[in-house]
Order: sequence, then C-alpha cells, then structure tokens
Amino acid sequence: MPMTQDPAATDPFDADLEDEDSAAPITVHLDESHCGTRLDKALSSLLPQYSRSRLQQWIEQGHVSIDGEPARAKATVFGDETVTVLPQLVESEQPFLPEPMTLAIVHEDATVLVIDKPAGLVVHPGPGNWSGTLLNGLLHHAPALAAVPRAGIVHRLDKDTTGLMVVAKTLAAQTDLVRQLQARSVQRDYLALVWGTTQPSGKIDAAIGRHPRDRLKMAVVDEESGKPAVTRYERLATGMLSRTPVSLVRCQLETGRTHQIRVHMQSVGFPLVGDNVYGKRHLASTFPRQALHACRLGLLHPRSGKPRAWSAALPPDMQALLADAGIAQPTP
Repeated sequence: MPMTQDPAATDPFDADLEDEDSAAPITVHLDESHCGTRLDKALSSLLPQYSRSRLQQWIEQGHVSIDGEPARAKATVFGDETVTVLPQLVESEQPFLPEPMTLAIVHEDATVLVIDKPAGLVVHPGPGNWSGTLLNGLLHHAPALAAVPRAGIVHRLDKDTTGLMVVAKTLAAQTDLVRQLQARSVQRDYLALVWGTTQPSGKIDAAIGRHPRDRLKMAVVDEESGKPAVTRYERLATGMLSRTPVSLVRCQLETGRTHQIRVHMQSVGFPLVGDNVYGKRHLASTFPRQALHACRLGLLHPRSGKPRAWSAALPPDMQALLADAGIAQPTP
C-alpha cells in the first residue's frame, strides 16, 4: 500500500534528523527576454513543473539564489543572471512505494531494525530521488512500516556517508527513539579521515545553519540563526595522502544537524578527505566521497529498556584509503 506522510505526525522528528543531501539543485540561466520581469514570474516560465506560488514560497524561505546570493522575494531581474533553485519536498503530497533492495541488516527484531548503509544510497525520497531510496527499500522489506511515519526513520546519513542507522518498526518505538535523540542519550560514533594533524582530542560546540551566501550549504553561524550542535573528536592515528598530512579521528555526535561533522571539522581547519562541498577542492580527486563512516550506535532498546550497541567495520573503499595513508585499520 502506498504510504503518504502526515506533516503533523512527522514534525516532532525534525528536531534531530541528520538530513542526507538536500534535493538536487536546479540551475537556470536568464536571458534578455526576462529583463524587467519579477523573479518568480521568470522562474514559473522556465520551471513549469512548479507552481508560481510554490516558487514564491521557496524564494521567501531562502531556497533560491541569484548569482550565488540569496534572492529577494520581489526581486526584478535584468536577464543575464544565473538562478539556482533548491526544490523542497512536500511530503504530504508524495506516495512512497516499496521497492526490492538488498539491505545490510546488522540486527532486526519486532521493534527495531539496524542497517549498515552503503555509500550512494539516499535515505529519504525527494525531488530528483523519488525512488531507489532506503525508505523505498524498507517498505519492501517490512510492509508494516507503511503505517509508521517516515517508514520508521528517526535519523539520517548523507548519501555518501556509510554506516549504522536504526529504524523503528512501530510507532511506539519511533517515539521512544526520537525522545532518546532529543535527550542526546544515543551514542553515535563516526570514523573520519581529515586533512591535517588535529589536536589529540577536542570538542566543537558551534551552532549550525544555512550558509548565509550559499543556501545549498550549511555553515557555523551565530546561535540566533542556527541550531545548537556539539561534536567531540579524538585523533586515533596520522598518515600522509598526496604528500599531505591526514588524521583518522573518531567523532561522537551529541546532536544530529545536517552535515554536522563535515561542517564542524572544516570550521576548525580539518575538512574531510573527499568532501567536494566543504573540503579541499584541489585534492577532491583523492577520494570520490567524504571519508565518513558511522561505526558505532548505542541506545536503550525501546521495548526492553536495556542498553544495546552495534558496530560496523569500515567499508572496503575506506579501508583502502587508510592503507594508502599508511594508517592501520581501527577496531569498530
């Protein structure tokens, strides 16, 4: 049975969802025929798949930029601009269908499902990714998840981040897990390879919000315009890649903001290897994705109340990357 989302039912989970990559941006180039036209009208002619009111809403919410700068709600264009639109999913309008998918299941019982997500898998459907997502696979694996908001998803990983995710199989379990996330009692450890030699350990306590100039990115911002975000890290080893020092760090999340580890580590001068959004672009070819893996997950089981923990070894591509850097494989 196709699943539709009730926004009222899903709002509580937004507090600590670590979003995967946002919807694929759409870039259009205006020409002289648009000179003197309001931006929303110009966009509605170029993007007829979206209503003008929807485009106006996205402009007001900051999801549209002109030549890299946030667009104004009633902007008039000159006709030579490049406009980028970040489409926003309206979940209540979208049916999500089950699709066969091989899932790397680490643990499953009647209450929760723990999977080891591979690189390249989008967690939740959205513009540009309406099918082939983890949510579609979950609905096929456990059809009863159609009755649970977001098919039981309570936290997310970026498309190219690998590792452990927990999925609730019942509404009661989902509510319990969300409360644990909001209480910051869920243990979420990641292994990341970063450029540079970090301090032996550290704590990054800095709010995260939309980048003030590039709405497709996140950034460390002031507390009024962002959400609280805390990452702790510990250096496990050092090595060399492309004649440049690198550090293997274990990061522990206290919060789960979009791109949190990637943004926090970049903000203190240690961007992730392979991160073509926040990393060193001249070294982007070193690794085809951000070198980030969710290696350990610990929580109180929603039914028994007892502590449970799971570990996942590094995927083969990160194992090879560490070998190239001369770093021994860590234990999960």
